[in-house]
Amino acid sequence: MILPPFRYLRPHSVSHATDLLREVPGAAVLAGGQTLINALKLDLVSPTALVDVHALEELRGVERTADGVRIGAATTYAELAKDPVVREVVPSVAEMAAGLVDRQVRNRGTIGGNVSLNDPTNNFPPLLSALGASFEVITADGADTLTAEQFFRGALATAVTGGGLLTAVHVPALPTGTRLVHRHMQLARDSWALARVVVRAAVDGASLTEPRVYLGTVPGSPVRLTAVEAAIAGRPLAKETITAALAAFDTEPFETISDTHGSAQYRRAMAKVQLRRALVDVIEKEQA
Repeated sequence: MILPPFRYLRPHSVSHATDLLREVPGAAVLAGGQTLINALKLDLVSPTALVDVHALEELRGVERTADGVRIGAATTYAELAKDPVVREVVPSVAEMAAGLVDRQVRNRGTIGGNVSLNDPTNNFPPLLSALGASFEVITADGADTLTAEQFFRGALATAVTGGGLLTAVHVPALPTGTRLVHRHMQLARDSWALARVVVRAAVDGASLTEPRVYLGTVPGSPVRLTAVEAAIAGRPLAKETITAALAAFDTEPFETISDTHGSAQYRRAMAKVQLRRALVDVIEKEQA
């Protein structure tokens, strides 16, 4: 498919990039392009200009912090997958990055591009939401640090949509005794996911506490499944907890869509399957 016409702009610094984003109406950030180019081909977005920040060193690299890691927005999936600090402190991020599509995408795609466009099929938004990540952004109102709830604003919409720039993602380490599992279903190894679930929970004695359950690949993704969380909070590490969670899942009001890959009903059913599998992983691994 032929891409729509646009200007290509390559800033020499973060401040230059933010100036361009403010001065050029309809400009969008180009990081790795692995999500954005597909969105352009599908006419999901139509920027007048692309501001390429991929080579800005200010936006690259990983730093250990007091409670986790700070990841530059232009850090690639391949860099995340092999970074020793990420693998030690937030291994789920390294694991997610290592499993993304193919080597070419991993070498080019960036964590900032993945979350900033917030395509519902993207891998990182549900995971980072469950991890309690925060996002360093520069907008017309200045620099700020936002929670996941403040940053993600629905399909293809975030706090940096329309002239802002994500500079870094801060990911805290999981507290001791907390488990996190992410499960997804794809048509093929290199295809977009049809269903994605992330489950996080602490273990207090023999019970699950402080659960966070997020769903991807649906309109408004990432979607927090609060009814499921309420159903498993304080429950034992047992099959009855999974049964309660699946019953609560049926009451969750999120929407699904029908397309060539599956009906809305099928997609919802597969999301339920991924939830069950994730809960089994959480419970069995905690008991091991």
